[in-house]
Amino acid sequence: MNIARIEPFVIVNKLDTPFYFSQWQYDIRKICIVKVTLEDGTYGWGEGYGPAGVIKAGIEFFTPFLLGREALGHEVIWQEMYHRSLDYARSGTLQAAISAIDVALWDIKGKLLGQPVSVLLGGVKNPIIEPYATGLYFTKVDNLEEELVSEALHYKREGFKAIKMKVGLGIKKDVKYVAAIRKAIGTDMRLMIDANHAYNYREALELAQKVSLYDISWFEEPVSPEDYEGYRRLRENTTMPIAGGECEYLKFGFKRLLENECVDIVQPDICACGGLTEAKGIATLAKAYNKDVVPHTWGTWIAISAATHFVGNLDENPGRMYNDLPTMELDRTENALRDEVTQHSLKLGNGLLHVPKTPGLGVDVDMDALEKYREREIDRDEASFEIRT
Repeated sequence: MNIARIEPFVIVNKLDTPFYFSQWQYDIRKICIVKVTLEDGTYGWGEGYGPAGVIKAGIEFFTPFLLGREALGHEVIWQEMYHRSLDYARSGTLQAAISAIDVALWDIKGKLLGQPVSVLLGGVKNPIIEPYATGLYFTKVDNLEEELVSEALHYKREGFKAIKMKVGLGIKKDVKYVAAIRKAIGTDMRLMIDANHAYNYREALELAQKVSLYDISWFEEPVSPEDYEGYRRLRENTTMPIAGGECEYLKFGFKRLLENECVDIVQPDICACGGLTEAKGIATLAKAYNKDVVPHTWGTWIAISAATHFVGNLDENPGRMYNDLPTMELDRTENALRDEVTQHSLKLGNGLLHVPKTPGLGVDVDMDALEKYREREIDRDEASFEIRT
């Protein structure tokens, strides 16, 4: 079955409630998704993580080299895209374009073979996942602490067993909000913090020391992704697990992260790091270093479903009779592009996520909703940024 069409779409929506984190404030969501269609009409959906317009241009760059190619040979296609971009894009947005196309091809492969992607990755080792709720961003309100506590309790009522909150507003404020959240949710719920690389090593160490009494499950992106030495020193000088990797690309980037002993938890974004094909290799590499893998996940149900199938196939680390359930990120913030444009077959209840058995990713797109949110309907000047988690 050969590829007949590759169609990227940029979808965008203005948020009802703008929010911010340690780096920027945003008032829009903007995402690039792609539809790959075969000659017989079979199609698959993929998604790229990063600047949507640039990802779209990347997909358009690769398209002429892929039309007419055998869709089931996804590793051959991946290699073609990798070699076409190697001289000038060993990391960055073109890798997100590769990822989007690769995810769509896995969706197609599952549909053609009548199997869920998790089975094609090697089988469902983890049929049930315990995702954590991503939220607790900062908003312009009179009492931010009260707002954050209210949101955290909402996730607890929904059945989530873990949440991740933002830090990076300054150590004093961070400690105040972390303490308030832990007091509100109690000790039976896991709590992670994410600085989005707001701090240098000295600041990150001070924050880690001051919040350690609040039982933090991991400290995510504490320092710049360029600061491998800062990551390593932080791991050496705190008992708090350190997580990172959403800014790394391909197995080669993760090799640097692992060789430098930077993290306890590896966080590839499937829609940026090279797609499911490359994420599978990254997971194998991480296991060789005895590290846990928790994918960074953001965007529509296409990205979330890809991560679900990926986590469903992850090896136990280590293997034992009674293992904890694996986890993954589940964005709970406002996102009409996720909730209106994409449809899914995931089952979420009481804080547990079940790996779907539907062929492919188990996702589809409402084309009417897609037309509603296509970029041309919103001023491009308003739609110039993307949200990071």
